[in-house]
Amino acid sequence: MPLVPTSSLVDAAREAHVGAAAFNVIHLETAEALVAAAERTGVPLILQISENCIRYHGSLLPITRATLALAEGSSAPIAVHLDHITDADLVRQGIAAGVDSVMVDASALPYEENVATTAELTAWCHERGAYVEAELGEVGGKDGVHAPGVRTDPDEALTFVRATRVDALAVAVGSSHAMQERTAVLDKDLIAALRTTLPVPLVLHGSSGVPDDELRRAIAAGMTKINISTHLVSVFTASIRQTLGANPSLVDSRKYVKPAREAVAEEAARLLGVLTTPATVPDRLAARASTLG
Repeated sequence: MPLVPTSSLVDAAREAHVGAAAFNVIHLETAEALVAAAERTGVPLILQISENCIRYHGSLLPITRATLALAEGSSAPIAVHLDHITDADLVRQGIAAGVDSVMVDASALPYEENVATTAELTAWCHERGAYVEAELGEVGGKDGVHAPGVRTDPDEALTFVRATRVDALAVAVGSSHAMQERTAVLDKDLIAALRTTLPVPLVLHGSSGVPDDELRRAIAAGMTKINISTHLVSVFTASIRQTLGANPSLVDSRKYVKPAREAVAEEAARLLGVLTTPATVPDRLAARASTLG
């Protein structure tokens, strides 16, 4: 199937009141696992390549070209997106390589510089038909806006969106990057207010720390694009630990990476189901169970 534009997947999810799944690529094995999950479920998926991932691989082109090739060769509708890009040169390289969307991350800069930088790169991307996501401040886990207790103000967010002309906005509603326990409680009232105020889709970063039902309720309240990375990385690592613990003499990495890849595919497929199941379904089931109990 030809590569699908990120904008199409996000807009379709927003209209259908379901989540647009955006799972991060770490290396080729995770990209393969995520594509397998999309194919098994038939649910559209956005593959995200972060600046950290690019730095790990040494340059943008190898991992980006491999991810694009997997997406283009898949039977599932898949988009490829650059995540948390602070380097303008990487934005330009990614668009030139064939990626059609990017998160421009100038959030570490003072507000006015963030606006100016984001607006400039957004204009450049729009001239080339590319979709742009941004955020007002850094996400939790990076000493910023998504730290506990910090929240995005709807009026400030609207001013930012109008000044930068971005297509989507990552907002702070109670999640945090790199959480290894799924215990976050999101501010659904704030999500609803942001959804009403802003003309662009809302993006949830740090979704790894959010339980399934909380994700469903956040989507019902107005969240659209759901970014998940750490949780799936943890699944990959746990599988490798288990395999090597049971077989300490293994030296062929394929023999412990293959089951880890499959474990990620299974969990990613499960999460794709979570993000496209209306919040009312688990609520109804819980209510029915309580009457039977």
